[in-house]
Amino acid sequence: MPETNVKIIEATTLDNIKLIHEIRFKVFVDEQKVPTEEELDEFEDKSLHFLLFHEDVAVATLRYRLTALGIKIERMAVLKEFRSFNFGSLLLNYVLEKILNLYPEKTIYLNAQTQALPFYIKNNFREMGDLFYEANIPHKKMTYKKVVNGTKNKLE
Repeated sequence: MPETNVKIIEATTLDNIKLIHEIRFKVFVDEQKVPTEEELDEFEDKSLHFLLFHEDVAVATLRYRLTALGIKIERMAVLKEFRSFNFGSLLLNYVLEKILNLYPEKTIYLNAQTQALPFYIKNNFREMGDLFYEANIPHKKMTYKKVVNGTKNKLE
């Protein structure tokens, strides 16, 4: 099972940030044709970044940051050849647990590409609001449904 060879870290070194950018550029710029200048933004230094390693290879990343609306999860990317191994869910749930421990009262949200909606729904997010576009890709805002004692809470 691939999950036994997984390590998740908060990325703080320049080497780890370089790995994050490599993953994001492969997924967003190369695969999805997001303009290079849109991939790196003003929130890079204001976000906490995470990396998932499988057998010492960096294969997935995401970041989160505090906003006026709560905690925003962003830039989640899993290398194409590793998408069938549940690494996205492992990374997302690891980070959600950290966020919930640090900010139990904050709303957790993200802007999901519409093709990723089923993934986020499976991981306890629900759609909010209208369809919109970021980098010419359709998105929906989603909010996390907090789980307490095995049952989902109502959204704030």
